[in-house]
Amino acid sequence: MGELESFEQIYQRACERKGGPKKLAALLGKPLPPSQLEKVGDDRFLAEFTKKVFQSGFVWRVVRDKWPDFERVFFNFDIDKILLMPDEMVEKKAQDPSIIRNYNKVKTIRENALMIESVRQQHGSFAKFVANWPSHDIIGLWAYLKQHGARLGGNTGAYGLRAVGKDTFLLSRDTVSYFAQRGIISGSATSKRSHKAIQDAFNELHKQSNRSYQELSQIMSMSVGDNHIQADSHNDE
Repeated sequence: MGELESFEQIYQRACERKGGPKKLAALLGKPLPPSQLEKVGDDRFLAEFTKKVFQSGFVWRVVRDKWPDFERVFFNFDIDKILLMPDEMVEKKAQDPSIIRNYNKVKTIRENALMIESVRQQHGSFAKFVANWPSHDIIGLWAYLKQHGARLGGNTGAYGLRAVGKDTFLLSRDTVSYFAQRGIISGSATSKRSHKAIQDAFNELHKQSNRSYQELSQIMSMSVGDNHIQADSHNDE
């Protein structure tokens, strides 16, 4: 079993690579506090999940450029309206040239709306459900999305949560590389064993620093790999 560095060691190395504490701080994003996150519309969760599903294995820029048309075609991701779409409408919308025509991915919109609706019935809103899920077990929320959602496994669900404002670390290339090089994980980074080892490591770093899991994974990502001072250099966090 490998050994995790202290937060201070990771932080100092990231500062050196990025030109000092102030420049590093400017590169860090922060999640929404739970009190704000639970006020986010459930339509925004469906929108971000959909965006990440389409961006998976595709050019992100193209999806971003077409996104206003996605919003228009899919009723601004209004959950109730999406759930009323019959199969024939789903098929027709999947052929709309203004969006990316991928029927299997378009089908996930209604499927993930069903997941959100199921959670709403139990918790009042999907936003409250996500906001109240503790980040010290964020891998549990990832697993929930993978099991109950459509195409939300791997990094897709996690990136969707981050985009909405949920405090989550990400398994970026640099972060995975860090844990592999330290011997904290071996084999697939997406296995249950690796997820638990990574969650435990971030829990320890959170305990040491009291920083958000988002900041911690960004700092870790910027402390390794080939990204140095330039803010626009490689960093897929």
